[in-house]
Amino acid sequence: MFESANLRHHVPKPAYKREVSALREALLEAQFELAAQRRFAVLILIAGVEGAGKGETVNLLNEWMDPRRIHTRAFFQPTDEERGRPDHWRFWRALPPKGDIGIFFGAWHTVPMVRRALGEIDDAAFGQAIGDIRRLETMLCDEGVLLLKYWLHLSKKQQKQRLRELEKNPATRWRVTEHEWEFHRRYDDFVTVSEPFLRETSTGPAPWIVVPGADPRFRALTVGRHLLAALRERLDQKPAKRLPDRTPPLPAPSDRVTVISALELDQAMTREVYERELETWQGRLAVAVRDERFKSMSVVAVFEGNDGAGKGGAIRRVTGALDARRYQTVSIAAPSEEERAQPYLWRFWRHLPGRGGLVIFDRSWYGRVLVERVEGFCSEADWMRAYGEINDFENAMVRHGTVVVKFWLAISKAEQLRRFKLREKVAFKRFKITDEDWRNRDKWGVYETAVCDMVDRTSTAAAPWTLIEANNKLFARIKVLRTLCGAIETALEQQGGSKRRKAKA
Repeated sequence: MFESANLRHHVPKPAYKREVSALREALLEAQFELAAQRRFAVLILIAGVEGAGKGETVNLLNEWMDPRRIHTRAFFQPTDEERGRPDHWRFWRALPPKGDIGIFFGAWHTVPMVRRALGEIDDAAFGQAIGDIRRLETMLCDEGVLLLKYWLHLSKKQQKQRLRELEKNPATRWRVTEHEWEFHRRYDDFVTVSEPFLRETSTGPAPWIVVPGADPRFRALTVGRHLLAALRERLDQKPAKRLPDRTPPLPAPSDRVTVISALELDQAMTREVYERELETWQGRLAVAVRDERFKSMSVVAVFEGNDGAGKGGAIRRVTGALDARRYQTVSIAAPSEEERAQPYLWRFWRHLPGRGGLVIFDRSWYGRVLVERVEGFCSEADWMRAYGEINDFENAMVRHGTVVVKFWLAISKAEQLRRFKLREKVAFKRFKITDEDWRNRDKWGVYETAVCDMVDRTSTAAAPWTLIEANNKLFARIKVLRTLCGAIETALEQQGGSKRRKAKA
């Protein structure tokens, strides 16, 4: 893959100057058209060997185009805040919105490649990182991002010569440190890792473009020409027509047993028993989140359910046991303009808690496979691929030490009608009932089918669904508290066991 990049290419200065003038004009025109269309975002990854001109390339792109619509981020070792969250959290936060260009100087590939070259992780961990990266990049491309990846390369001899030239020049001497020379000494180790990595992460929608870095003018023109061609190709494409979805599945027949219809929704619990249980489980929850071991983990609690099923009441019983400084509640409604300009999962990634934190989602990323699916707010292709993307998202949280607890609160259609009518009568509850709630009742069977599909496809060993029989609100609240406590206490025990095993080793 690197053979042609090791050859010396040369562009005469007069020819370079002539082409650059026209290239800059064309790039600016494409950038302004991108901003006007606001159909997609552009994300440029700049990577490669030390001394190959990565920094110069980033600076040149900002010089050639309007930097006000370019979001440039350099990623090095993660900060304490970033280490407290799943690996890709810091990249999600930096994604450019539709109509803008993002430049990542180093990205999700950097840390796993360096760690593998230095022997800090084994082939299995490196393979898992490659799989995560392929899935992330596929998802970004599926969401419409124009992902351009440039690998700037030098041979070992060229790298040594480049570092020496930089050292000799007083104006550039600061750019060469022991870090760069150490990487040069480990050049063969890095090439052994990077060449197969590039092959495995070079896909049809997002291939790696290997750019020879020895000649600065050739390097600049190669990146500029490719960027312009990719921009023009996407800008000149007519927006794809949305294909008609297949016939939506019909509501399940009344005699068909599903995970929802099989629930015994009417569960007994008296007020007296409820008060005793509430005190017990709120107390246990309060103790669990104050445990010293909790500081090395985090919790994400997801609340979904039928309209009127009591999600808000259950959440209030959870937060009633917690210190307000330790948790955050995120209520999900229709996406804002800012959120619509980003890939779907962006607005959820940015709310993930750091270590020692607890975030409660009142509705969540499951909107794509529920309301968006049923109401036709996204295409069938979008909600069908969302199952896999959601599972990847939750697996990333769990691998990082986040406890993911998901609740579906289910009530009967008759109980929902009773609660809706009650809300209309009670003044302080009227805000809870809208015309949309009544319209959703007309699609009860279709929603139930979507819920069953959701549970079937996203209830995993790492993040299972807990179905809550919620006709009796008292029973539902206690089951939520009991399940959440159980998940946290189990994780605390595992934390303690892990520390004991490390101490023995």
